[in-house]
Amino acid sequence: MSDYNDGILLKSGTNELEIILFELAGESYAMNVLKVREIITPIPITKIPNSHKSVEGIIYVRGEIISVVNLARILNIAHSENPENDKFIIAELNQMKIAFRVDEVKRINRISWEQIEKPNELSVGQQPYATGIIKHHSNALSIFLDIEKIVVEINPELGGTADTIKTLGPRERSTKRIIVAEDSGVLRALLKDTLTEAGYEYVTFFQNGREAWEYLESLAEEESVVNPYNQVQLLLTDIEMPQMDGHHLTYRVKQDARLKNIPVIIFSSLITDDLYHKGEEVGAVSQISKPKLVELVKEIDKYIL
Repeated sequence: MSDYNDGILLKSGTNELEIILFELAGESYAMNVLKVREIITPIPITKIPNSHKSVEGIIYVRGEIISVVNLARILNIAHSENPENDKFIIAELNQMKIAFRVDEVKRINRISWEQIEKPNELSVGQQPYATGIIKHHSNALSIFLDIEKIVVEINPELGGTADTIKTLGPRERSTKRIIVAEDSGVLRALLKDTLTEAGYEYVTFFQNGREAWEYLESLAEEESVVNPYNQVQLLLTDIEMPQMDGHHLTYRVKQDARLKNIPVIIFSSLITDDLYHKGEEVGAVSQISKPKLVELVKEIDKYIL
């Protein structure tokens, strides 16, 4: 599945995305089409001893060995009654391909990030696997899954660790100010530990692009602030976030004459060779794939003088 380069609604920075809708136990779920490489019917699975309970095993597809994750198991919901009719959604994130078993694939929808609300703590319970709740124009709701969180829960080593930053040499970073837009609480905590370990003491976090934009815009409008760059030396942003995505946030910053000198680094699991151009089009100075923390700090050091 490819992204539509000639489609006006998918032009970089429009705050829109395409989602693939699928069902599990009769409920509607979704993931970003940009993560999806193909959809196939189930093929024979080779089981791996002592693997995670949600990993069914591995399959061989087009010369690649791919792990199969049973989403119903990890979400602790009813399994498919007719597994022979299931579908495998083969997705790519963090430069790794994974097949997710689902009951049924429905369709592709084009929506705005403004239609996605961050779920509250009561609704997500003890297993917060939802990036957000999608409000369709028909008033139906779908759960937009946090695929990265699911993968990291299966294998925590894929999430990275702040300890790796100790390999970097010393540098004075304590006076520099960074803004971070990241909707995942787990990633915010990891980035906080990482940047603190690197010596960046002034880091302000926002849960989505809209909150970060509103802060930057208010900063630019303050009469006492002659140059916003003196207050913010760098913006670090994820791509997938409710209300406003990282591409649209970057686009707005670069289109604002008061803010355009602030360098923007995109840190996302969606950084692939095929999608790199989207970040370039909106003006990001660098794009790093999660969870390459050492490379991220090196890039931050490069653009914060």
